[in-house]
Amino acid sequence: MENSAYWRAFTRNRADIADRYVEKSTYSLFAFEHDQSIEPKSWESFLLKSFRRNVLNNDNWPAPPINGWTLPDNWYVTTHDIVRTTLVVKYLDGVEFLVSELQKLAEKTGTQFSSSLEARDEGYYAAHTYGEVICPVPTAKWDVAETPVQLEVQITTQLQEVIRRLTHENYEQRRVKDKPSAMPWQWDYAGREFDPNYLGHILHYMEGTIMKVRANGSETKQSE
Repeated sequence: MENSAYWRAFTRNRADIADRYVEKSTYSLFAFEHDQSIEPKSWESFLLKSFRRNVLNNDNWPAPPINGWTLPDNWYVTTHDIVRTTLVVKYLDGVEFLVSELQKLAEKTGTQFSSSLEARDEGYYAAHTYGEVICPVPTAKWDVAETPVQLEVQITTQLQEVIRRLTHENYEQRRVKDKPSAMPWQWDYAGREFDPNYLGHILHYMEGTIMKVRANGSETKQSE
């Protein structure tokens, strides 16, 4: 994945992308200089995700889920975050800017690309982008299959990255519960999720407000 044309194009053009954002906004794009290492999803997390799809989140259980079973013969294709990384930008508008730049690189390198802007009840805000790379994957028969694998790049802001680290454990614990809590977390003010989840929403609102203040400052300078 690191040697794919798509990811090599990003690493080569990262500085130029950052410069274009500065020219557009006069602000720095990235929160960190070196945050582009690609990591594989752990086996435990990978297996748990297939279990959630097949069993916990399967309303048809014990029949197959609507989109079919997630099994070894298809899970490299159906699981989109096997290989992933996170890019952290300073400001909210940097998220969509970077999504657009990654899409342009995907088009130039002939890489199938998709993206979505995530906004969850738990106060999670980030963009998820996927670039499809054909990878040689060993099979159960000890041969190699050319398999389309998604490289997931999550793009989030510096403030959201802080809250994500605080809430990630709660999020993982909630996903593996076979039964949801009787009381929604929004009403459980003494629960461990109430404060960090609402903090995520508050920070997102603050970031939007920062963008407005920043825009008003630019308009003031132009008028002067």
